[in-house]
Amino acid sequence: MASDIVPVPKGFSFAAVGAGFKYSGRDDLMLIVSETEASAAGVFTQNAFQAAPVTVARANMAKTGGRARAILVNAGQANACTGDEGIEDCRQTLKLVAEGLGIAPREVLPASTGVIGPRMDLDIWKAAVPDLLDGLGQIGPCRAARAIMTTDTFPKLAWSSLATPSGEVRVLGMAKGSGMIAPNMATMIGVLLCDADVGSLWWHEAVAACADASFNSVTVDGDTSTNDCVLALSNGASQVKIDSAEGRQELLAVMMEVCQALAYMIVQDAEGGTKIIRIKVKGAADNAQAELAARAVGNSPLVKTAMFGEDANWGRIVCAIGRSGATFEPSRVSVTVGGVPVFTRGVPAGGDLDGLLAPHMRRGEIPVDIELGDGPGRYVLLASDLSYDYVKINADYRS
Repeated sequence: MASDIVPVPKGFSFAAVGAGFKYSGRDDLMLIVSETEASAAGVFTQNAFQAAPVTVARANMAKTGGRARAILVNAGQANACTGDEGIEDCRQTLKLVAEGLGIAPREVLPASTGVIGPRMDLDIWKAAVPDLLDGLGQIGPCRAARAIMTTDTFPKLAWSSLATPSGEVRVLGMAKGSGMIAPNMATMIGVLLCDADVGSLWWHEAVAACADASFNSVTVDGDTSTNDCVLALSNGASQVKIDSAEGRQELLAVMMEVCQALAYMIVQDAEGGTKIIRIKVKGAADNAQAELAARAVGNSPLVKTAMFGEDANWGRIVCAIGRSGATFEPSRVSVTVGGVPVFTRGVPAGGDLDGLLAPHMRRGEIPVDIELGDGPGRYVLLASDLSYDYVKINADYRS
C-alpha cells in the first residue's frame, strides 16, 4: 500500500479523488477501507438538524451491531437539511461505493462537509466513484486528510502506538475543522483507525470517552454543526487482542493522545485565529459547573477579541464567568492570565497589570486559570481568539 511517513495501522487502504463538488484542482472525496470487518463506533452532533450522512451512519451501525468495512467522506456538499431526498441520495452514494468493493452498503459509514441546504449531485458521484475505487491503496493518509479539508489551512493527522507482549498496535487519526466549531460530541469530521482486536461495545465506549476529553473540549466560534461526527474503526489486523482491563486502559490512553492532538490542531487552525486560549477552571461545585464557566469565557466574543487585540482586559473574563450560570461565591473567585494574578478573591489584584501581562498577551498560547472556590469540579477548554479574518472568511463562505 502506498503510504506517507505516517505509520498506518495494518489492514487499511486509502483513496482520494477530485470529484468537483465545490473545489477545483484538488481532492474532495476520500475513502478508507479495512481489509476485514472492523469494530465500528461513532459519536455524532447533538444539533437537532442532523445531516443525512449522520442519520445514515447511525442507522448503518445499528443494522450491523457496530461493525463496518469502510468510511466515505466528501467535502463541498454537506447534504444537510435536505429531507428524505437527502437521505436517499446518501444511500445511493454508499451503494455506488459498496458495489465496487463487493460489500454491503450498510458496511460503509458516510460523512459530509460543506454548505447546508443543496442536495447531492449524484451525477458527480457516478463519475468520480470509479476513479476513487481504482486508486484504492495508491495513496497514504496525508492525501486522504487533505481531501476532507474545507477552510482548513493544513491537513490534521496524529498517530501513536502501543507496544504489547503480543506485538504493536497502531492508532491513526485525522480530522477537519476550523470554523463552526463548538462540538457537542465530536469535531466537524474526525476519523480514528486502529488495528487492535477489540470488542464493539468497549470500542464505542472508548471512542465516546476520547471525544469528550478532546473534541468536546474545544471551541472556535460557539457553533455546533449539523454534520459533526467522529467515525472509528478497529480491525484486528495486528492480531493483538485487547481484552484485559489493563490493556484497554493503555489503549485508551493512546487513543486519547491522538484525539487530543487533533483537537489542539483544530483550535490552532481556527478560521482567522491567531491565538489559542487554554482555559482551566478548578474549585467548582462539580465538573459541570466548571464547564459552564469555561465555555462562557471561551465563547465570549468580548474575551476573544480582547485576546486578538492583545488587550489585557481581564474584566471581560470576570464578566463572562458571572453570566455563565455556574454556581459560586463571587468573593472566592480568582483569575490569572499567563500566570499573572489579575483578580484575587473577588477584587482586582492591583499593580501594573498592563505592563505585566503585555509579554504574555503576545504569545501564541495564552493560559487563563480560574478558581471558583474549593470544590472538586474541574474543566479544561481550548478556545481561539476572534479576528478580522474570521468575519471575512464567513461573510462570503458560499461564494
